[in-house]
Amino acid sequence: MAGGKLDNAKKLKADEFYTKLSDIEKELKNYKNHFKSKVVFCNCDDPETSNFYYYFVSNYDELGLKKLITTHFEIDKSSYMLEYSGRADVKGDKETVVKRAIKSGKKSKLKQNFEQGSQNFLFDDEPIRSYSGDFRSPECIELLKQSDIVVTNPPFSLFREYVAQLMEHKKKFIIIGNTNALTYKEIFKLVKENKISTGYTNFNVGMYFYVPDNWENYHKLEDGRKMVRNSNSCWLTNLEVKKHNDELVLYKKYSPSEYPKYDNYDAINVDKVSEIPIDYDGVMGVPLTFIDKYNPNQFEIIDGLNRYSTLDVAGTNEWAIKNHLHMTEINGVSTYYRVLIKKIKSSKQRKET
Repeated sequence: MAGGKLDNAKKLKADEFYTKLSDIEKELKNYKNHFKSKVVFCNCDDPETSNFYYYFVSNYDELGLKKLITTHFEIDKSSYMLEYSGRADVKGDKETVVKRAIKSGKKSKLKQNFEQGSQNFLFDDEPIRSYSGDFRSPECIELLKQSDIVVTNPPFSLFREYVAQLMEHKKKFIIIGNTNALTYKEIFKLVKENKISTGYTNFNVGMYFYVPDNWENYHKLEDGRKMVRNSNSCWLTNLEVKKHNDELVLYKKYSPSEYPKYDNYDAINVDKVSEIPIDYDGVMGVPLTFIDKYNPNQFEIIDGLNRYSTLDVAGTNEWAIKNHLHMTEINGVSTYYRVLIKKIKSSKQRKET
């Protein structure tokens, strides 16, 4: 058990990335119509530090929320749940709002009613456990069932498990993830099936996150707080994102010399999304950034390629492993991860053929 606690402590420390309010505002302004009369659950958010909590409390009436619930993970001490349902005026700066929302109180099964909301300690009157407030705990799962939309920055190290839980309970969500997670078999499959997409914020900009004061390596200070830049971060959601209805404008012509085929897979390589050929109807391998431009009415996602096939839909992985092959090799040289796509013919094109 001690080893398990140590592992969880390491993971928690590595996952301590706190989102900037400006980044939250930039993305969430696009979903305002989705929040009306809804219960929002931020299940990886300590109200004392979370800008997600502050955003929803500050915009509670404007968004027309029904309720806001927050929980967060604590190691070896009891965490609490905070419910807010707009019972009080929340004017004031963040420090004032949080101080009014979080007041000290003794652990009790009876809810502690405060000006801003009601606070419940999880695992009330029980010995302190090492997983208090974990999104996988029975208490947090029950809260998840009561919610309509989940919005948070979940732990990157548990991303597969986190998304799987959301899908199992059929919840709408807007979350931050690592772009590399899009290459995970479980996540890539959801993208292929149009069950998840990137959000409105540009895929390539990266994001700055606040980190704890004890972090030695950081990129800059902002308002006296340490910050790190994660270039591999993006927003992911299963709500409608209008930009994914826009079609890519294609202009380049196909030529075998400019678009070579992979040595071990029957598809051409395209180095830039903007250079997808207009006149090629076969399978193409494009950079991962394509997912941010993906319109399921214009293209079909077939698979993903790196050392092996992500989904193994072509049944090639066993063959590749046996022969020590890399699926994206061109003349024996490997390239980066590629999303395999194929153009979808329009109704006019289908009639012509």
